[in-house]
Amino acid sequence: IMTAFGLTQIGLILLCTTTISSLQCNHLPLQQQKVVKNSLQLLDKMGKKFPKQCLREKMSFRFPEQVLKPRQKEAIKVAIEEIFQHIFYIFSKNLTLAAWDGKALEQFQNGLYRQIEHLEACVVKKQTHYFRSKEANRLKLKKYFQKVDCFLQDKQHNLCSWEISRAEMRRCLQLIDKVIRKL
Repeated sequence: IMTAFGLTQIGLILLCTTTISSLQCNHLPLQQQKVVKNSLQLLDKMGKKFPKQCLREKMSFRFPEQVLKPRQKEAIKVAIEEIFQHIFYIFSKNLTLAAWDGKALEQFQNGLYRQIEHLEACVVKKQTHYFRSKEANRLKLKKYFQKVDCFLQDKQHNLCSWEISRAEMRRCLQLIDKVIRKL
């Protein structure tokens, strides 16, 4: 009698956690909107105004906007997760010359990391009808973020390369924000 009762409790707990996590996934666009808004504020807080001496070094990385325009919401979530992972990666290395507010940077990294985990839990990793477009989008994103990474490396992660990259990541987050508002 006790084991049947115990199994019933475990079943109810599993049912509740599944329901709660699916509810969280239903509110994902709203939550992402908050995360993106917070990330943009933290990017601003991390550094000061864009240094004038860096203007002549400006570079066009050309973000592949089409990756955020698929028909399925699921594919958009996958693309956003991918973008967050790339941004997290870029802002996790060789930051010594960036001269940014360390606390804001850490909050920015933590927010991105939590959002990546949350997206991974919500995104259905179906390898069916999204696979081809997802793979093509993944390659476009990889190429784009490699340009940013190579730019940082070529400039030996100097102050201007970081400021230009920060401005570029700001643009990425603004594009994501625009897409999320339409979801």
